[in-house]
Amino acid sequence: MPAAKTVLVVGTGTIGEPLIGLLCTYREQLGIDEVIFLKKTPLLIDRAMVADLVRRGALLATSADTVDEFTQIGLEVSYTIDEALERATVVIDCTPFGNDMKEELYCQHEDSTKLFIAQGTQFGFGACYARGINDSVLHQGDNKYLHVVSCNTHSIAALIATLAGGEDDMNNLRRGRFLCMRRANDISQNDRFVPSPELSVHNDERFGSHHARDVWHLFHAIGYDLDLFSSSLRLPTQLMHVVHFNLSVDEPTTVPELIERIEANERLALTYKHSVNSIFSFGRDHGFYGRIMNQAVVSADCLHVGADGHEITGYSFTPQDGNSLISSVAATIWALYPETYNKIIQCLRPFFFAEV
Repeated sequence: MPAAKTVLVVGTGTIGEPLIGLLCTYREQLGIDEVIFLKKTPLLIDRAMVADLVRRGALLATSADTVDEFTQIGLEVSYTIDEALERATVVIDCTPFGNDMKEELYCQHEDSTKLFIAQGTQFGFGACYARGINDSVLHQGDNKYLHVVSCNTHSIAALIATLAGGEDDMNNLRRGRFLCMRRANDISQNDRFVPSPELSVHNDERFGSHHARDVWHLFHAIGYDLDLFSSSLRLPTQLMHVVHFNLSVDEPTTVPELIERIEANERLALTYKHSVNSIFSFGRDHGFYGRIMNQAVVSADCLHVGADGHEITGYSFTPQDGNSLISSVAATIWALYPETYNKIIQCLRPFFFAEV
């Protein structure tokens, strides 16, 4: 019989590893009985990381034909993939192969698993979701699949909801235009670094990059059809993303009013810093294992409103994967405790900052 509240995290990359650590650290407060993580390949370069996750209480799962290989390098395997899936109440896929796994494995365990979650690039896996933007999607129907959108998508959606939302009515937004200036790779990664700025093509005829497309789907799920377009490029840095935004709104506004809206939204933070490294350093020193959980950090003194009050321009810093981690945890605890999940996840409130 499956444990009452078991969470299986698939993958140990830039999202999977900190998510496993977060779930282990707050396992009791979140009401989770068991945290399992799936790793398929036994590598010496990953041994220390896997061993420490096990030390913190996570249980290692792998395919039946690699159990002996993990054992040979000193790592204890608790479950095979099939055993882990049979036990899982919630599965969080943190790999680039969520859609493939859905077709190959997850569909076979729909009866025993309450919710499957995929991340970032896995568009089409399920309904798009971002914490605080379209939480009502959690309650729509009996869909077992959820797509937690990328970190930049979280940031853009939060900016729209806060800066352009007129009395919580997103129809106040005439149009939104965004430039995502992305880090080349994570500080944990050795590949895909770029030596100079690298442009990304506009591969979506309507939305440009996937960021505007995914934001559109977030708001469409709650009844809006927004005029959005995004572009992206990669910069030779490993620290953080930056988003430049331009919002055209019906109701005129002012910079002081926008500052008040940001201050009233616990998921946004203000900053008077102008450099990525200073924001990243704050997260390293004060966040959860270096991560700020806010959806965006908005530069206060770079906010600009046009003379007629209808054009909002500014910059925000995207807290790497921190915002998507919160959405994954929120959706997981909703699946476990649908009536009280909002109260339960308040144990993570200390990692939301009013100012950075």
